[in-house]
Amino acid sequence: MNFERNAMAAFLVIAFLLGAFLQNEYLLHILILVLLYTILSASLNLIVGYVGEFPLGHVAFFGLGAYSVAILSSPDVGWPMLVTIPLAAVIAAVAGWFIGRITLRLNGPFFVIVTLAFAEVLRLLASNWIGLTNGPMGISGIARPAILDWWPWLHGKRGFVMMGVVLTAFTLFVTWRVVRSSAGRAAVTLRENNYVAQSVGINPLRYSMFVFVVAAFLAGVSGAYYATYISFVGPEVFAFPFTATMIIIVLLGGKGSLVGPILGAVIVTLLEEYLREFKEVRLSLFGLIVMAVVLFAPDGVMGYVRRRFPIFYKRASHA
Repeated sequence: MNFERNAMAAFLVIAFLLGAFLQNEYLLHILILVLLYTILSASLNLIVGYVGEFPLGHVAFFGLGAYSVAILSSPDVGWPMLVTIPLAAVIAAVAGWFIGRITLRLNGPFFVIVTLAFAEVLRLLASNWIGLTNGPMGISGIARPAILDWWPWLHGKRGFVMMGVVLTAFTLFVTWRVVRSSAGRAAVTLRENNYVAQSVGINPLRYSMFVFVVAAFLAGVSGAYYATYISFVGPEVFAFPFTATMIIIVLLGGKGSLVGPILGAVIVTLLEEYLREFKEVRLSLFGLIVMAVVLFAPDGVMGYVRRRFPIFYKRASHA
C-alpha cells in the first residue's frame, strides 16, 4: 500500500512541475486530459475494482456534475465556481444514492442494464428539456473559475492544470482512504465471496452503497472539471464514448489498484493523441492495441507489475 501511496504522490508532484514549467499550450492540454481521465477512471475503479460490479451507466454521474456546474454558474443563477463545483459533486452523489438503492440489489447483467438505462434517460432529458438544458444545442460560455484570474501566472491552460492537480489530489486521497477503510475492506470481501461476507456479519447493501456513492461523488467532480475547462456541455456527456474510455483506462491500468487509473489515463491519453495522425484507421489501431494488452496482461499494467516484480511490490507495500 505504501508503494501505491508513494506512486500517487510522485504523479501529483510530476504533474505540478510540468504544469508549472511547460510553456506549450498543447502539452498543457494533454496534461489536463490526463488529470481529467485520472479522476473519472479512479471513480469507476472503486466500483469495478473493489465492489466487483460493472456499471455501464457510470457516465450519468459525470454528466450530472457537468450539467450542474453549467446551470448553477449560468447568468440566471450566477453562483461562483467555488460553490457550484462541490455542489455538482453532491448532486451526483445524491443521484448515486438513489440509483444505488435500486441497482445494488441486482446482480450481473441486470445491474449493468439498469445503470445503462439510467444514463440513457438522463441523455434524453438533456436533449429534450429545452428550458433547462438548451436541448441538443447544449450550454455554452460556462464561466471560468474566478480564482484562476487572481494571479496572471494562472491565466490560460496553466490555471486548469493546477486546478486539475488539486482535484486529482483530492480524488486520490479519497480513494486511498476508502480502500483502507473498513467499508473498503468489506466491499472487497463481498466482491470475493458474497455469502462468506454475509456469514461474518457484513451487510452487502450498506457497504456497497457507501463505495457507490463515493464513486458517484468523484465522477461528479470530474464532470464539473470537464465543464469548466471545455466551457460547454451538451447531451453527449451522457453518451457511451465516455463510458468506453473510462472502462479502457481501468482495464489497461489494472482494476482494483489505486495506481491503475493513473497509468491507464496516461497510456490512453497519449495513444489517442498519437493515433490521430492515422485518421480513419485510428479507432481500429487503438482497439487492436487494447486487445493486445488485455490478452497478454489481463490484469492491466499493475497486474503485470505484481507478477513480474512480486518481491519489490511486497516490500514496497509493507515498508
